[in-house]
Amino acid sequence: MTLRFGDDVSTAETDYGTVLLDERAGAYWELNPTATLIVRTLLDGGAEAEAAAALVREFDIDRAQALTDVEALVRELRDSGLAS
Repeated sequence: MTLRFGDDVSTAETDYGTVLLDERAGAYWELNPTATLIVRTLLDGGAEAEAAAALVREFDIDRAQALTDVEALVRELRDSGLAS
């Protein structure tokens, strides 16, 4: 499933990852490089499995752990109201 941020969420990539601004709440979220790779893959239309595969390639981690991490991040972004 792809990811989409709400219209009131702004993003900015930094040297250390990505910053999200929830303009409704005035809250900032900082994503580390791992989370940035996940989000970038999903925003580009990739599935969660593709994001996990990108993590395995980039960070040499176990595929099962990568998929768990992707699912957790997506759940957190959706639960917070930042993404759908």
